[in-house]
Amino acid sequence: MTDHALVSVSDKSGLEPFAARLVQLGVCILSTGGTAQVLRGAGIPVTDIAQFTGSPEILGGRVKTLHPKVFAAILADLDDPSHQQTLAELGVPPISLVVVNLYPFPATASRAGVSAAEVIENIDIGGPSLLRAAAKNHRHVTVVADPADYESVATALSTGGTSLAERRRLALKAFRHTAAYDAAIAALLPPHLGLPEDLAAQALAPWLEAEATPLRYGENPHQQALLLRQKGGAGLAAFQQLQGKELSYNNLMDADGAWRLVHDLPAPGVAIIKHAGPSGVGLGEDALSAYQAALRCDPVSAFGGVIASTLPVDGAAARAMTELFAEVVVALEIDPAAREVFAAKKNLRVLLAPPPAAPAPRLRVIDGGLLVQTADAGWDETWRVVTRRAPTPEEERALTLAWRVAKHTPSNAIVLASGQATLGVGGGQPSRVDSCRIAVAKARTAGLELAGSAAGSDAFFPFPDGVEVLAEAGITAIAQPGGSLRDAEVVAAADRLGLAMVFTGRRHFRH
Repeated sequence: MTDHALVSVSDKSGLEPFAARLVQLGVCILSTGGTAQVLRGAGIPVTDIAQFTGSPEILGGRVKTLHPKVFAAILADLDDPSHQQTLAELGVPPISLVVVNLYPFPATASRAGVSAAEVIENIDIGGPSLLRAAAKNHRHVTVVADPADYESVATALSTGGTSLAERRRLALKAFRHTAAYDAAIAALLPPHLGLPEDLAAQALAPWLEAEATPLRYGENPHQQALLLRQKGGAGLAAFQQLQGKELSYNNLMDADGAWRLVHDLPAPGVAIIKHAGPSGVGLGEDALSAYQAALRCDPVSAFGGVIASTLPVDGAAARAMTELFAEVVVALEIDPAAREVFAAKKNLRVLLAPPPAAPAPRLRVIDGGLLVQTADAGWDETWRVVTRRAPTPEEERALTLAWRVAKHTPSNAIVLASGQATLGVGGGQPSRVDSCRIAVAKARTAGLELAGSAAGSDAFFPFPDGVEVLAEAGITAIAQPGGSLRDAEVVAAADRLGLAMVFTGRRHFRH
């Protein structure tokens, strides 16, 4: 049975009932400062750490637990007689339970207007030291860094004590917690010291406490795969799966692409993604009309794709969606009637997910290395008209949709659209003119009218040929970043063909 526990926490959620259970089990609680005050206020007996060490807190509380007696009581190998003798000579009992979480440095450092002095004061020193010591000596000490573990630990203590396997799990969790804490300091402290931001630290820090979930398989069935969910996750990774088979790596890659795309649209709508590229996107007053508009763009490629909706999915929309073979449906809201319809398709994976997480650095593995870049986030649509003719209001709506979908299409991307839906998508080609031809061919195969529609290009046109292909098909307005050595030739071709063209000044390659 645990006789002594050191409890010192900044996050006091769940603390009082957990501490009360420890006292019921005969545990003597050692504590400090604010934690001791809260426990006493709840009527829970506490021994101050200063009484345990015989030394008062000093330096305004900066030094409380950093004392040889505390660390000897935690680090003692109780199977070693000399360690037991040392504890006896010091007059301290072993501490077999350490419950510690750390100063809220990430929240403090991220707060608007916070001073550098306050940020530095919220760098915990004693807490990480206690966690590391307890985790190192997990053969004899149970370490708890997460309030979510209070219940399981209290239950284990009430039935004979924690097992070695459980102590190992908690020790590893504590080491990951201190690693993530130090990484957060490396990521968030530089601007408060007047130093450049550390992009590498920002990218890696959130993954150090990630929870791993096995996936059905990777890109191919012979490859293993895991989903790592960031602690306190947001975005697609925080999905709730309502039904269907296990998810694979490809399912989640496409679902993530669809989820980001559908939230980048100028209005609520539906996106269908297949093999990392959009096959169709539609806007509408309801999920059914938006889905039907998205499907019309390329019903052949939509087969086996992922459907994402920011509009509530009702029974009518679900019935239409289940007429197509789809791998995944992901939405913000799915009503009971839709759930009943989906239930008839037992293999269909149906997910509820929150909106995308805040933009964060992107990671990509190469052979022997890791590429890191900031997210391609946000929009700058203060476009510059470069042709004699400016877009009409209807063309502007179509340009906005085409341009935003192009951002989510593999480069070289060409997207054709009306104001309400995509009409043709071409991408992933070494040649931009080939992407133009593919987008036009897709629209014609689907029987869609291109006269008066708009095109979005994720990067500049290196030659006038792509513009000529689009104009011949009936496109009347084009959005592109500009920046080619032949911009003047391309604009002259647009003028000659009667097109409206805008330069966005911003490229959206997606490799």
